[in-house]
Formats: sequence, C-alpha cells, structure tokens
Amino acid sequence: MCIVSSRPLAACSPASPALGAAPRFLPPPWDERHPRWQELDARLAPGHLARRIAAGVALLDLRPLFDSYGGTGSLPYRPDLLLAVVLYELQCGRARPADWDRAARESEPARWLARGYEPSRARWYAFRDRLAPFVDAWHRQVLQAALHDGRTPATRGALDGSTAAAQASRHRLVNQATLARRLAQLDQALGAAPAPPAPGWMAASPAGRRRQHRRYTQARERLAELQAHNQRRRREDRWPVEKVVVSLSEPEAALGRDKLKVYRPLYNVQLLLDLDSPFILGWEAFAQPTDAGTLAPLLARTEAAVGHGVQALLVDAGYASGPQLAEAEAAHVAVYAPWQSNDYSGDRPGAQLPKSAFRWEEAEQTYTCPQGKRLVYEGRSTEQRGEQVCVRLRYRCPPVHCRGCPLAAACAKNPQAGRTLSRNLYEAEVERLRQRMATPEGKALYRLRKQVVERAYADLKEHRGLRRFSGRGLRRVRTEVGLRVLAFNLVALLKGPVAVSAPRAGTATTEGIKT
Repeated sequence: MCIVSSRPLAACSPASPALGAAPRFLPPPWDERHPRWQELDARLAPGHLARRIAAGVALLDLRPLFDSYGGTGSLPYRPDLLLAVVLYELQCGRARPADWDRAARESEPARWLARGYEPSRARWYAFRDRLAPFVDAWHRQVLQAALHDGRTPATRGALDGSTAAAQASRHRLVNQATLARRLAQLDQALGAAPAPPAPGWMAASPAGRRRQHRRYTQARERLAELQAHNQRRRREDRWPVEKVVVSLSEPEAALGRDKLKVYRPLYNVQLLLDLDSPFILGWEAFAQPTDAGTLAPLLARTEAAVGHGVQALLVDAGYASGPQLAEAEAAHVAVYAPWQSNDYSGDRPGAQLPKSAFRWEEAEQTYTCPQGKRLVYEGRSTEQRGEQVCVRLRYRCPPVHCRGCPLAAACAKNPQAGRTLSRNLYEAEVERLRQRMATPEGKALYRLRKQVVERAYADLKEHRGLRRFSGRGLRRVRTEVGLRVLAFNLVALLKGPVAVSAPRAGTATTEGIKT
C-alpha cells in the first residue's frame, strides 16, 4: 500500500478562516459523512485511479490557484475538487470540458471527486483557462517530491516530439488573396453603409462578424510571418506565394503532415522523459511541424523544473544539427544521436572519396588530402534549413594537384576543377557526437531510447487521447499538455492503493473554505 504523507509537495499550512467568517467558495453538496458520497466511496477499489488523483491533488500547493479568485460575485466552486476531476478525466483520455461536464453528472468516480458539484459546461471551459498560469509550478512540485524521495536522480533523459491535430478543419485553409478579400467584405459589412447580401461563410450577427474580423486579422498577421519564413528558404525549396496558406479557425497552428501523412493544422508536442523512472521531466508545445530548434527550450524548462540539468540526453537524428549540438554542449549536456552521413558531410557510399579521408588541420584551419596536399579556403555560403540557418565553409584542392593525382578518379568528380569540401561551423561538435556514438557505452545507452520514448507516446496517444487538442490557440494547447503531464506524473508518484480518500476541507489545499 502506498501511504500518502500529509506533507504537501510545497510545504504550506495556511490558517483556517475565523469562526463565523463568510465562506469564499460554494460548499459542495456532499461531505465524507454524506450517504451518497459514502455509497460511491464503497464502490471505488482501493487502488482506483480517482483515489490516486485525489491524493495527488491533496499534496499540491494550490494556494495561488485559490488566491486567483477575487471574492466578488457568486460563490465559485472549490477549485481543488474541480482540478481533481480534470486530471482524472485527462488520464482517462477525455480532454474536452464538455466531457468533464457530462462526467460530473454521470460518472461515479468523477462525482466522487467533485463531491456532488455539477458545474455548467461554461464553468468547465472557464476553469480550464484559469489553470494555465499554475501548471508549471505544479509540475515542478511533483518532480521535486520525486527527487526528495529518491525516486530518480533525473540526470539521464530521452527527448522526442510528436505532432497532434489542432482544433481546426484541414479543409478550410486560405491563401493571402482569399484572406484579403474576406477581410474587405467584413469591413464593408461592419461599416455604416448598407452592405450587399452576406456570403455563406460570414457570420449572421454583428457580434459574430466582429469576432470573425478579430480572428481573420490574427490570421493575416500569422500569414505574414509564414510568407516571410518562406522567402528565407532556398530558392528551390520556396513555395509560390499563392500556396502559402493559413487556418482561419486556428491561425497559430502550424501546417504540416501528421503521422498519417495528412496535411493539416497541428502542434508539435515535445517530451523529455526520464531514463531511470516513469516521470516526464520536461514538456513543451510548439507551433511548428518539425523538431528543429526545440532542444534548448526543453533543456531550460527541464532544469527549471528539476533544479539541475540532465547530463546525458538521447535524441533522434532530427535533433542532431550543429546549432542544437552546440546549445547542448553549452548546457553541459552530452547528446547521443545517430548522425546522418549526408548532412553537411558528403560521406555518401559509392560516391567520391569521403570527407573522413581528409585530415582537418586545426592550427591552419584547413584540410589536408590523403596525398598530403593542402586545400584552400574559398568562402562561405548561408542557407535556410528548416527552422535554422546553416553556414558552410568551402575548401578546394588546387587543380594542379588533382590533375596528376593517382586518386583523382576516386576523389574528384572533375579533376580539372579540383576537389571541394564543405565544413559547417559546428563540425567539432559533430565529431564529438560521432565519437560518443562509436563507443560500446554509447551504443548500449542509446538502445534505451526506444524503450522509453515509444512506450510513453503510445500510452499518451492511445490511452490518454493525445491525438487532437480540444482547445484553440497555443496557450490552451500548452495548458492541455501540461495538465496531461501533471496527471501522468502524479499517477507515477502515487502507485498502488492510497490511504487518503479525497481532499479534505481545512487542509493546505482548501484555504478559506468552510463546509
């Protein structure tokens, strides 16, 4: 049996309200002596998920959440009870506030957690938005408790990302010309002058049209960002202007192909998982279809949550770019990842003599060919590769050396022009990565990655419903991911049957509550 300590994850013992003081929150219909609650309690198994969630919420420091209620208007529902329902529903794979509304009325575990509360659907949606500022602190509290109890050293992790569909249709994407035309029609409809009959896409009421106009204006700003990014790409990779599109219902979402190769609005979820425990050490959501540029933010968020950085990090080849390797070394993190031989290096089997046959001269900052001839620096080139800028330095062996070289046929495509090599600015970091991956210890360590990453994402997608987000906008997407990770880690922290039944009035989580 897992006996839950009465010590909250963040130590706090707020004083109870003075006798006779007005309650700050609406008393729940049931307490632990109520026959209906006792009936539900008797039917819950000792190790039921609802009990573990209730025990975890009872340990969190919820004072900032309670203090966010201003004390005006009608009495709000107790947020600790609502939070328990939200985490339980998310762990069961139900992420929509509409589902939470139904569960509070129909699901026995949810009714047990809510103590008979039945908030309206609008209250659940508002409560989801209220939780956004507090998720990071709760995530940190859970990990600090795991470290305090010796559950993990949190020094080795595996990072991976996966896309999930945004709350938007993949069939309603517009380009710059269509968006400009619709905004002009909305401006005319909202003006004082009589407007022609409204098209089918336009809202019927003035209030709906104003909301539509705000959303379309946001889409125009997002489309301008996408157009600017498209212009920075290489000419051969650049899309025509009319092919750059944006989602009107979810402008912040990125556009790309999901795991089923469907082109749609989506978000990228990044998780840094612990190799030595079932905990998720770091998480983040990005409005981009690729993993480029996500490593440094994940390392920083993990260090903020854990209190120290990880020492070893296992990633796939998508993260093994020069800039990201340099960022990891700056954070004193040893990255383990396969390096694709055709990225920056030119080491293609069956092609020219590979670049590895040339020796880099650190002092002279140039290469020496297998015949002992020095290559000459020619200049640099810059290009956009995904979300990052790639800078290459070019070196050429003088043609006079290549023409009579016995290796010319295998080395240079055109001996009359001389052999050329390119070197990126992060070649030293790449070489250190290759050396780590070539050791038996590095190979054995990297085999752990698929055991951790694939299992975690399979659980989150198949059993927790992380295939499509329920809210719109990056802020709500981040809140949903953070709450899922919080529920995931709380369950990992409280395994087996627990000795508490639910958050109790007068504890650290129920400051100022009278029941």
